[in-house]
Amino acid sequence: MLRLPEFNYVKPKSLQEAARLLAELGSDAMAVAGGTDLYPKMKRGQFTPRNLISLRSLPEIKGIRPDDKEGMWIGAGETLTTVARHAQIQELFPALAQAAGLVSSPQLRNAGTIGGNVFVDTRCNYYDQSFFWRNAAGFCLKKDGQICLVAPKSKICLAVFSSDTAPVLCSLDAEAVLVGPSGSRRVPFDQLYRNDGINFLAKKNDELLQGIWIPRKVFGSRNVYLKLRRRGSFDFPVLGVAAAMGFKDDLCTWAKVVLTAVASAPVAVNVASLLHNQKVTQDRVEAAAEAAAKVSHPVDNADMDYWYRKRMTKVYVKRALAQLAGLEIKSAQT
Repeated sequence: MLRLPEFNYVKPKSLQEAARLLAELGSDAMAVAGGTDLYPKMKRGQFTPRNLISLRSLPEIKGIRPDDKEGMWIGAGETLTTVARHAQIQELFPALAQAAGLVSSPQLRNAGTIGGNVFVDTRCNYYDQSFFWRNAAGFCLKKDGQICLVAPKSKICLAVFSSDTAPVLCSLDAEAVLVGPSGSRRVPFDQLYRNDGINFLAKKNDELLQGIWIPRKVFGSRNVYLKLRRRGSFDFPVLGVAAAMGFKDDLCTWAKVVLTAVASAPVAVNVASLLHNQKVTQDRVEAAAEAAAKVSHPVDNADMDYWYRKRMTKVYVKRALAQLAGLEIKSAQT
């Protein structure tokens, strides 16, 4: 049985204090709210903090306010279950409710937070193993090793980013409110990630996510999230497709498609020239799906064959866009 190592559990009184403690303790500390990703990785020796800074009871990271003048506010400490079941999120942003409701299993959604999901650690079959397995097989670049075992010639780690909610927030032009020792700042979600399996977050180590703004300009949009995984529950995505579109009369005024689980960061598909200010037709949906397949580059370090996952990118993007446009798909395979 794998057991948690010893650690100090610190309960700050404010988010600002939590950020200050992270800055002071440096690599010896990590923040924790739900802990559904952190605790298992501590058991496997992937994370080794001696101090855990608890965010669980901080009121600053709670609350869902759908009627703010700026848009919808979602506190980073709200559980995935709360987000999935919130009536106004379901009404305005069904893609986010769908994504939150598809994370892992009901028990873990009751504990895990949306803040934890958007910052969930990258995954790889060579990395997500016990210390004993990794010691026997050879440590990888992401933890204790010198090379990426899935691609030994790669200069960066190719571990896969597998958040369900992050691509949806990217597609909705959402912003992250980050709090650090020197204050707060807002960063668009599509600028928050890097395509590097180790350094995949474009934020400072002592910054914490307070909450999420979904701007009022995307209220009334059509949005959807589709997820491919081996089992209908518990599994991470091997492909996720978030799509959002705005319409005026019969014309698409804007559209965004964002993929997850095909790289070390969410991947945006350039569909502007194909869909913006156009009537969405079967041919345009087909062209957008082809464009998505071209930028989808999964590697052989997650569940299912990577060529299959690449082919499914086209299938799932086509399904998502057709659903938003009210089009029928010609066959189940396309």
